[in-house]
Amino acid sequence: MTELSPDATLHIGAVATRTGLSLRTLRHYDEVGLVRPSARSEGGFRLYTEDDVERLLLVRRMKPLGFTLDEMAELLEITDVLEAGTLDDGGDDTGGDARARLAGYLVAATERRAALARKLDMADEFIALLRSR
Repeated sequence: MTELSPDATLHIGAVATRTGLSLRTLRHYDEVGLVRPSARSEGGFRLYTEDDVERLLLVRRMKPLGFTLDEMAELLEITDVLEAGTLDDGGDDTGGDARARLAGYLVAATERRAALARKLDMADEFIALLRSR
């Protein structure tokens, strides 16, 4: 995969190719505010940065585990807080709260992956039965 300079942008078709997400999905994520492109061309075309692509790849990785759009948005918010290393004005450790919430997502993702693995094992057993007949 070719790395882009921080200022480089990609049109939606290139982003679809890089992420494996459909144009329709990318437009939907923009419309619902999940992952919006960083800019628009003079002609109104969506322009995505490398950071936008990374956010989309994170969302794409959540999809097979059945996370909702709201959960995806929350995880993106958590990662933003952790990357910024922010503390709010009240002195509360926002980063600590974000780390705790991230830990919850890690537990949920691990459990959902285990459930998928069990389903794959059952599918393998079924396929083996069909082959043996």
